[in-house]
Amino acid sequence: QVQLVESGGGLVQAGGSLRLSCTASGADIRGVTMGWYRQTPGKERELVARGHPAGSTWYMADVKGRFTISRSDTKDIVYLEMSNLKPEDTGIYHCNAYTLNWNWGQGTQVTVSS
Repeated sequence: QVQLVESGGGLVQAGGSLRLSCTASGADIRGVTMGWYRQTPGKERELVARGHPAGSTWYMADVKGRFTISRSDTKDIVYLEMSNLKPEDTGIYHCNAYTLNWNWGQGTQVTVSS
C-alpha cells in the first residue's frame, strides 16, 4: 500500500514563498513521473506541475514562472517551490504519481492572504 505524505504548507501573504515536500512509503518514486495537484472548494482537483525523473517538467499556465517542481539528490523526495504566491493559489496541495493513480494522501494546506 503506497502512502503519500505531503508537507510544507502554511499561511503566507501574497508575494510570499513556500516549499512543499512529498514522500512516498511503499513505493519507489525515483523512476516515476510525479505530479503536484491542487484542490479548491467547488473545483475538481487540478494538476499544477509534473516532473519526470529525467528532469522534464510541465506547469499549468497560471503557475508557470512562479512554481518549480524538483527532486532531492536521491530523487525520493519531490518538491514544489512556490514563489510570488497569489490568493488564487490557496488550496490543498497533493502529490501523486502522474499515471499510476495511487491513493491520495492528506495533502498540505496552502493559504495565501491578500
